[in-house]
Amino acid sequence: MRQKVEFTSAGKVLRGLLETPDAEVRFYALFAHCFTCGKDSHSASRISRALVSQGVAVLRFDFTGLGNSDGDFSNTNFSSNIDDLLAAVDFLRVNHEAPKLLIGHSLGGAAVLGVASKVEEVKAIATIGAPSDAAHVAHNFSYALEDIERDGEATVKLGIREFTIKKQFVDDINSYDNDYIGKLGKALLVMHAPLDATVNIKEAEKIYLAAKHPKSFISLDGADHLLSNKLDADYVAATVSAWVSRYIEAETLIEKPLVTGGNVLVEEQDHQFTQMITTDHHHWLADEPLSVGGRNLGPDPYEHLLAGLGACTSMTLRMYAERKKLPLTNVKVELSHRRDHQADCQGCASKPTGIQVIERKLWIEGDLTQAQLAKLVEIADKCPVHKTLHSELRITTQLQNA
Repeated sequence: MRQKVEFTSAGKVLRGLLETPDAEVRFYALFAHCFTCGKDSHSASRISRALVSQGVAVLRFDFTGLGNSDGDFSNTNFSSNIDDLLAAVDFLRVNHEAPKLLIGHSLGGAAVLGVASKVEEVKAIATIGAPSDAAHVAHNFSYALEDIERDGEATVKLGIREFTIKKQFVDDINSYDNDYIGKLGKALLVMHAPLDATVNIKEAEKIYLAAKHPKSFISLDGADHLLSNKLDADYVAATVSAWVSRYIEAETLIEKPLVTGGNVLVEEQDHQFTQMITTDHHHWLADEPLSVGGRNLGPDPYEHLLAGLGACTSMTLRMYAERKKLPLTNVKVELSHRRDHQADCQGCASKPTGIQVIERKLWIEGDLTQAQLAKLVEIADKCPVHKTLHSELRITTQLQNA
């Protein structure tokens, strides 16, 4: 499942994508993209998808001033990247579970090394084509360093795009060294391509030598810096998934509350509007839109209601068609909810608040006669959820902790 998410860092809205497997989540990972790239770079998207196929939930986002995130890139620096990562960790911690794995590509690798010791829940870090310190990134615009020093900023071309690099960025990256690598206290996997033309493999050697055990090194033979070949990205994801399982034990995996079959448990996730919904085999989020103070991390309550009716309608039509051997090829149901003023309500003078209406639209495809189509529309009203909504429904409430 792919879900767009938003969170703030230093007052700026950062936008990302949380991808989760269809089956049980093994653990959560946070991916930091390369310098001036973004969450939608080939390497970020391919590695994330491959990890999701291995049961890992992955959050990737655009750093401040890049991609879909707010802010001005020229006012950012390595320190702000660290702050952005910590904001992403907090987002996962509040709404799901703090990441157990940090993955960083290129400068993103240096960033996750810098932030790892600040996140107690992190068990392992994987770097891909990463420099040993932030200052290494300056070689991408070394021809402009004199202009930046003299004028305070310069426009440089990185890849196919132009960026403004300010003196504060250069001063910031020069203020960092790699002393923190020896103080990680986490398992480390260093992955690097021997022929990487952007970040020399000697940088991987520096990281490996500075780190303490447990540490591992994997050579990405034949790969380029951006992992533009899908097979290389898939290899990285499969290797990381296998390697990290040694350091993330069973007790660190997500624990769902036990729920009896047929029951639904709804529990606050952030003590605001975000709710975790759990059944005996599934769990998901409900929320309210940003416009009313929610985080928009899941469908709102009425969307859940409409989804239940829509799913039941489609399933009922499918079961009827199979039983009657009708050539039904596809069913699509669209639903909406609205409140009608009492003036629009026939025979409801005793209900001054008016009525509520669920509008259901059906698209029924197949080589069907008009009589068969009419019968399917009739059958739609016979779905169990439809009958429940039309029945004299009574809801009882009991306080359990009294």
